[in-house]
Amino acid sequence: MQKGGIPLPSIFPCHPRRTLAACLVACLVTSAAAAAPSEAPAADEIAQRPIAGPVTITRPDFGSEPPAPIDKKRAATLPFRLAPAATLPLLPDEAAPESVTIEGPAEATPEQMAAFIRRRNPQPKLNCTVEELVGYYYEEAGREGIRPDIALCQALKETGFFAYGGDVIPSQNNFCGLGTTGGGVRGAKFATPELGVRAHIQHLLAYASRELPSAPIIDPRYELIVTEHPDIHGQITHWTQLNGVWAVPGKTYGQDILRLWAAAKAPDGSDTSLAAAMAKVKNAPDDASAYLYRGIVYEKRGDLTAAHSDFTAAHTLAPHELAALYDLALLKAQIGEKKEALTLYKTLLDEHPGFFPAAYNRGLLALEANRPKDAMDDFRRALNANPQSAPAQNALAICELRLQDYPAAWASLERAAQINNADFDVLANQILLDACVKQEQTTKKKK
Repeated sequence: MQKGGIPLPSIFPCHPRRTLAACLVACLVTSAAAAAPSEAPAADEIAQRPIAGPVTITRPDFGSEPPAPIDKKRAATLPFRLAPAATLPLLPDEAAPESVTIEGPAEATPEQMAAFIRRRNPQPKLNCTVEELVGYYYEEAGREGIRPDIALCQALKETGFFAYGGDVIPSQNNFCGLGTTGGGVRGAKFATPELGVRAHIQHLLAYASRELPSAPIIDPRYELIVTEHPDIHGQITHWTQLNGVWAVPGKTYGQDILRLWAAAKAPDGSDTSLAAAMAKVKNAPDDASAYLYRGIVYEKRGDLTAAHSDFTAAHTLAPHELAALYDLALLKAQIGEKKEALTLYKTLLDEHPGFFPAAYNRGLLALEANRPKDAMDDFRRALNANPQSAPAQNALAICELRLQDYPAAWASLERAAQINNADFDVLANQILLDACVKQEQTTKKKK
């Protein structure tokens, strides 16, 4: 079974100019120097040889079992590789896209939305400031009961984050494609950005409600919806219902808008996210998700003490919530409280047995505590949850190496390679284990 060529990035913690091949050879040379010092080239010499153009290697076929016994002493000294633990904390499950309504309150703050726009387009083509435009959306949508943050995300989708490039041009202040039909048709034009936002919100209201707008109607297509499309007027109450209606064919139109919304309100380490997090906790002091959100912000800012406090508060408020258990377990492991992390993972996996990241992480903690049999149980659990996980299959092989079950480890690495033959941890481990195969027959021939 010959594998294809594999590009070689510099993934080993070596000199940045070293390719994977050089790093692997350097590793093998270092670990095998005692066995064949005179035959091995210097590791630095290999790593520094000039390389012309992209380098690939043809993946060796190691087979399903070792060709000879494994040298146990050598295998015990080699740096076999593991994929790191999952470290990304979770918020409670977001509502399914199909359940998110057009009407309702904002979840992202105006500051978050402005920062999101600037991250994606530092020079938006607008006839006002970003902050002014965001303010218009929150004012106009808030007055009509439309979610301002998601309406703004719809504008971002329609205009390409205000880069435009389609039929509509920036001077039109048309943020949602009102009146455009393709083929160079410009569509509606509004005198100011504020009026353009108002027309957008009114058009959404025509879809979502039979109530008249609070402000005088300036949407040129509002009456068209009311009089000619009674099947639409007031009937499109959820964002995903816009699929194929606002945009044609637009099969994922609403989902695309909601993905932007999720990205806009995601917690990060910025002052903007921290201010939003403070507001969430102030407005909902008994809501575990508010503390999880703020805890994630603190964790990203490097304030682990504050993060620990918030994750603990979330766990107290919602002791069976997956995200509350998982985030606190992650932080406990991060600050060195491994026993507490294991206890939390046990509770989590008892209640959510198919949650892959917890099973994998607990397996790593057991392996770190030199309990390879317990670790094997967790990596098998992880594989049951995700049979196509090369990292979990690779980790199972590491457990088998610790138990000196070399044929099983060899077979596990071969299975991991079959899952993903471009996984460099797996390839490195196969090369390292192959270097431990005893050369007894060769030695006898030389004699």
